[in-house]
Amino acid sequence: MTLEKEDLPTTLKIGATPLGEDQELSQALDIYWRYLTYELHRSEATVTAYLSDLGDFFAFAARAGRNHLSQIDTALIRSWLSGHHSRGAASSSMARRTSSLRAFFAWAEEEDLLDANPTHRISSPKKTKHLPAVLKQKQVEQLLETLNQALAQNPADPRLLRLLAVVELLYSSGLRISELTGLDLTSINRTNNTLRVLGKGQKERVVPLGLPALGAVDRWLTQGRPQWVKAQSPLPLALFLGPRGGRANPRQIRQDLTQLLSTLQDSQASGAHVFRHTAATHLLDGGADLRTVQEFLGHASLATTQIYTHVSVERLAAAYQQAHPRA
Repeated sequence: MTLEKEDLPTTLKIGATPLGEDQELSQALDIYWRYLTYELHRSEATVTAYLSDLGDFFAFAARAGRNHLSQIDTALIRSWLSGHHSRGAASSSMARRTSSLRAFFAWAEEEDLLDANPTHRISSPKKTKHLPAVLKQKQVEQLLETLNQALAQNPADPRLLRLLAVVELLYSSGLRISELTGLDLTSINRTNNTLRVLGKGQKERVVPLGLPALGAVDRWLTQGRPQWVKAQSPLPLALFLGPRGGRANPRQIRQDLTQLLSTLQDSQASGAHVFRHTAATHLLDGGADLRTVQEFLGHASLATTQIYTHVSVERLAAAYQQAHPRA
């Protein structure tokens, strides 16, 4: 996947992490980065988060005079985590930092880079469970109406055409934003109106594509996308392009979606994932079973999908309180 050059995040350079002059740690992190990227196929965002946590920890270790992996112990890790906790770090951030260290030291032990894993006795903090933001059906319709009104005034605007197709596609097929920007022209099967999606861990799945979404995609392909194809370059395979002709950048699409969501008067929802949450919840509300929704979303575990049952129950309870005469 190639993003637009000018929109790429700063390249992660191991030497740029605050590790002083210690070559052992820099080399270990460089090898670990390659392991995460090329063997485990972790996303760029995941790899960046892991390496950021590790860079912060090893900088902390260096300030304590621990410049080698063999000098890292459980007490030092607990001290680092305790410092973040005392500064008010969220439980989700604490869990991620713990996970980053556990994964790295498990790998280092497997690679015989150290004798004992110092994270064996480190327990992960429990994450606070937050129910995902979900849009009501009327709110989804309102967002689509907002886009269609904007397109009525600027019918050839490629950015608006792309955004309409993105919203329809995210809501129709429950994609992650990384899955959406990873789609190619060949990902669409027009015989049975489905999408072939490459999800987390390079796992492929096939999801349905609703007719309104297909119509919005076709409008983007015929009216919007050609405006961003560069004549001097080979024809790009990506379904969604950016203004410079490369594959669309997820960050830019997230910004466009957040700006669109801000037009809703009665919602705090933002970002791209709200459409995935909404699609899953509306499926359950409509009678789909949990296993079907799990397959639809590409979740490895049914437990991950079960959070949407809580959302549906909350919506049912709210409707009951409002509508039932003896609530």
